[in-house]
Amino acid sequence: MKRRSTMVLLALLLAGCADPRLGELDSRLTDIRTNPGAPRVLEMPEVPSYESTPYQASDHRSPFRPQLPEPEEAPAGSSDLAPDLERAREPLEAFDLEALRLVGILTMGGQTHALVRAPEGEVYRLRTGNYLGRNHGRIVSITDSTVQLVELVPTGGGGWMERTTNLALEETRR
Repeated sequence: MKRRSTMVLLALLLAGCADPRLGELDSRLTDIRTNPGAPRVLEMPEVPSYESTPYQASDHRSPFRPQLPEPEEAPAGSSDLAPDLERAREPLEAFDLEALRLVGILTMGGQTHALVRAPEGEVYRLRTGNYLGRNHGRIVSITDSTVQLVELVPTGGGGWMERTTNLALEETRR
């Protein structure tokens, strides 16, 4: 009995899932398959006529490029300060000043000398008047902890100007 009532209940549930309009849908699909109809003609939109406009600003700066600042006037300098290019170069003139290290000051017989280490590790003994660095730097004074030199720097306009620079002793760390 229980089994029979379960079967009846299942049959009713399955009958409730059937769609009464399913037959109508099948007939409509069959009609479409047999007579698909003529394809729709797509109309192209009308293309507007093109009228060219001459470009009038070709001699102006492009708005897509940044505006360059006005070039600064180079320092005047003087051609009288030009270095002597015929002079024999000293060994430490082959290095940038930043690559040279002042490692000591030595006084012998009243003459003060600077001990400068080159990048390859060799130490040179220099005195006032010696040259070092790539900018024609000439030592003008040696104190207990610094070497003062004057470099000749090109100004870019054909002239030269003097620039004072110091090499200082580095403190030793223990």
